[in-house]
Amino acid sequence: MENNTSANYLFNKGMMAFANTDYEKSIEILSEAADVDEGFKLTFVGRGSAYLKLDRLDEARADFNHAIDLDPGYARAFHLRGLVEEKRGNSEQALLDFTRAIELDPEYGAAYHSRVTLLTQMGREEDTADDMAMIQHLTSKNMAEYANENNIWQSHHLGVEDAMETELNR
Repeated sequence: MENNTSANYLFNKGMMAFANTDYEKSIEILSEAADVDEGFKLTFVGRGSAYLKLDRLDEARADFNHAIDLDPGYARAFHLRGLVEEKRGNSEQALLDFTRAIELDPEYGAAYHSRVTLLTQMGREEDTADDMAMIQHLTSKNMAEYANENNIWQSHHLGVEDAMETELNR
């Protein structure tokens, strides 16, 4: 438990550096987390993402491969590895990775977007129609879910205000 807590702490710290666009610091901290717990897949995806931001593509691919080895059903790792392959000019491998990410998580919008972009760059616009429709569907669905969550929060908030007003008027 100690290692997992420490790795999680380091992961969060490393991702804060990533969020602050300090990718070198992120890599340094996430490498410490990887030393603490080699089985913590998020560490490798986070560090791989920092490597990707710095165009250190071999290291990024190695980290995404490790995450996939740890969890062969992890769609995000396939998607990110596809981005590496796309940057390397390996369009067919990138396409396979984006497709695998979508197979693993049919509602993973970023993978659809990446696949549409790649297919368009490959001159295969005719193959993008279904993905474009799915992006539209997922966007509408996400907006509806957000609106519903906001309405629930608003209703709850108004209920609390009404209760407070009732209490104050006693």
